[in-house]
Amino acid sequence: MSTARTVLVIGGGAAGNAVTVLLRRAGLRVELVEAKDDWNATAGSGITLQGNALRVLRALGVWERVAQAGFAFDSAGLTTPDGTVLHVARDLRTGGDDLPATVGIERPRLQRILIDAVRASGADVRLGTRAEALEQDGDGVRVRFGDGTEGRYDLVIAADGLGSATRAAIGITDKPEPTGMAVWRVAAPRPAGVVRTDLAYGGPAYIAGYCPTGDTTLYAYVAEDSRDRASIPPETYADEMRRLASAYGGHWTEIVPHITDPAKVNYTWFDRLLVEGSWHRGRVVLAGDAAHCCPPTLAQGAAMSLEDALVLAELLTGADEWDDALLRAYYERRVPRVRAVVEASVLLGRWQLDGVRDADVPELMGRTMSLLREEP
Repeated sequence: MSTARTVLVIGGGAAGNAVTVLLRRAGLRVELVEAKDDWNATAGSGITLQGNALRVLRALGVWERVAQAGFAFDSAGLTTPDGTVLHVARDLRTGGDDLPATVGIERPRLQRILIDAVRASGADVRLGTRAEALEQDGDGVRVRFGDGTEGRYDLVIAADGLGSATRAAIGITDKPEPTGMAVWRVAAPRPAGVVRTDLAYGGPAYIAGYCPTGDTTLYAYVAEDSRDRASIPPETYADEMRRLASAYGGHWTEIVPHITDPAKVNYTWFDRLLVEGSWHRGRVVLAGDAAHCCPPTLAQGAAMSLEDALVLAELLTGADEWDDALLRAYYERRVPRVRAVVEASVLLGRWQLDGVRDADVPELMGRTMSLLREEP
């Protein structure tokens, strides 16, 4: 394959950053454009990365930095709302026995690690830039950007997130749908006793949990019925989350006093999306949240995006022809695995919304995690 081929990656999140690094490693010319001037380097509280995500980060060459920056653990606890521990389960190491089951990390730290990898790869990066128009022919795509410039590319990878403008621009009409649940998240100091994720079901929220993200940090979250965002003034975000979280005991009594700054509290609806049929039109292909998303009930959103990048890069760098059959093969390889994750993640939330008491949660989670242990 000629290394003169040029790829445009739209979006500098997990999928876009990862595919950029992998394609540059293979010698392709890659340009990455990101709409945010700050490359999303400060947004978010924390993220849970399970073993299959860590496996991709190791392939990117950043695993050691992630391990140093985050907090690794191999179990999850189930508690009552008052903090009493009912059960501690050992998590399956879905990335292989030589990687931990889970790493929690502050989302901005993970993003900065990926940004550094993109910079080191030699990719051409343009921030504060949007792709506003795409014109395709049989050999490539001409793209006009918001600053008036244009470029021509052999392939465009749309990794521009859940609200992907590129997805709509190429005629894919699938859109994310809310599941009926929403989550409050905040970063906070980590009590010394928090060494794993603990989850409490019941109380005023469907789920109240926390995940250690470093030696001194964690992120905490509570999930409830989704509400009209316009009805919740941003200046009340800390009050709203603190009201819900105050009903929980155990380590929550140490976490709640730190929920004071509304600017540091994030409120997000749970959405679902799975683009059906194919993830490409011509020479424009979707990756990550632009193609699929799921509630964080299995903590697999970032993992699925990273796996997309790995599989797509593998196919592109191993083929002489970048044609419809190749991009179709990418979809067909990814969709069964992604579908299983999306459906399981949505079902876990649905059971809670509907108050299903006899749901076999361990069976569903065990079956899905066993699938994810397999190579993507």
